[in-house]
Amino acid sequence: MKYLLVSLLTVLTLTTYAGTEPPRKPMKAKALQHIVLFKFKPETTPEKVAEIVAAFEALPSKIKEIKGFQWGTNNSPEKLDKGLTHAFILTFDNEKDRDTYLPHPAHKAFGSVVGPWLADVTVVDFTNQAK
Repeated sequence: MKYLLVSLLTVLTLTTYAGTEPPRKPMKAKALQHIVLFKFKPETTPEKVAEIVAAFEALPSKIKEIKGFQWGTNNSPEKLDKGLTHAFILTFDNEKDRDTYLPHPAHKAFGSVVGPWLADVTVVDFTNQAK
């Protein structure tokens, strides 16, 4: 009886959370990760940061080569962030797709929105090499 109850609760939990994530575009196993880190100028208001983040979040709907998009704010206790506060990870199938994204008009337009507000930006791209 106890086993049946635990099994039932497990099924209910899985079905409750199934489908709560937004649909994702299929990604290749050796996808390219494009990591972008922002440090905003001190005069950048929280409202302006929210506007910039919303503009960045809109890029996957405008650029089909973007297969995944994640972002968040730094919460590391190590204090090694050098003032970088916002991290974004864009996923591409390959370097060719990333190279299509870089000069894309929507990406260029986003650069015009964010550029005046940045004190610093760091970009690192990599393809997973872990075995």
